[in-house]
Amino acid sequence: MLDRHHTAQVLTVGTSQYLIDCGEGTQQRLLEYKIRHQRIHTIFISHLHGDHFFGLFGLLGTMHLHGRTEPLQLFGPPGLDDILTTQFRYSGTKLNFELVFTVVDTTQHQQIFEDKQLTVHTLPMQHRIPCCGYLFREKPKRRHLIKEQLPTGLTPDHLTALTQGEDVLDSATGVLLVRNADVTTDPTPSRSYAFCSDTLYLPGLAPLLHGVDLLYHEATFLDEMRERAALTHHSTAHQAALLAKQAHAKQLLIGHFSSRYRDLAPLLAEAQAVFPNAELGVEGKTVSL
Repeated sequence: MLDRHHTAQVLTVGTSQYLIDCGEGTQQRLLEYKIRHQRIHTIFISHLHGDHFFGLFGLLGTMHLHGRTEPLQLFGPPGLDDILTTQFRYSGTKLNFELVFTVVDTTQHQQIFEDKQLTVHTLPMQHRIPCCGYLFREKPKRRHLIKEQLPTGLTPDHLTALTQGEDVLDSATGVLLVRNADVTTDPTPSRSYAFCSDTLYLPGLAPLLHGVDLLYHEATFLDEMRERAALTHHSTAHQAALLAKQAHAKQLLIGHFSSRYRDLAPLLAEAQAVFPNAELGVEGKTVSL
């Protein structure tokens, strides 16, 4: 439909941005929403159906033409490297930057990525071709210093130790100088986000998603078409909400709607009947945690 586009999401954590799927037209949507593609350093592709990755070659080409030199990490299912290599060969494209591709095992739940801010685990999906989702979890954050409670004379190493939850001891005698609990407060809670791409309803995912702050789950059909959903290896809005409830998720975002639905209100109503804190994942939507 004219007001709906293929799957692509940008996850922003601090100053870092991660791209999840890259359907056709993604680079145009990035321009439209004023997201600088040069800030994206890692891309995760769920599966090799065109509505989830056909925009990747164009985006990589634009990054190249705009002079990118920073390495780019790419994660995706087997075969993505062959597709890109063929496109690069026949278009005569040689990237200015290093493209580091990692093949993911879409059948396993395992950690595939880590940086200073978060870890990423795969989530096995069940679709018509190999497919996985991704679970993003922020690492534990540092404790907050109560500046007015801090004694004078503390070194930068002392302050670092306090933010890490440690007491400050005299290096020579081991005598307690500053008790952590007296000068710090609890850290800001770490956040988590799960991206569940095209899949059958899989209640077995609930333990892997337990307590997730935000769950995105495809909801291609209304539940009255659950037989069609099963045939095409997709889920209904009811099933997406049921998984969110089983996983004790805090919030649900549904998307990937069939073009047969011009009005999305029934899909939202169906999800909210099971899981009230559900929203529609529509173009340009920003969700803050």
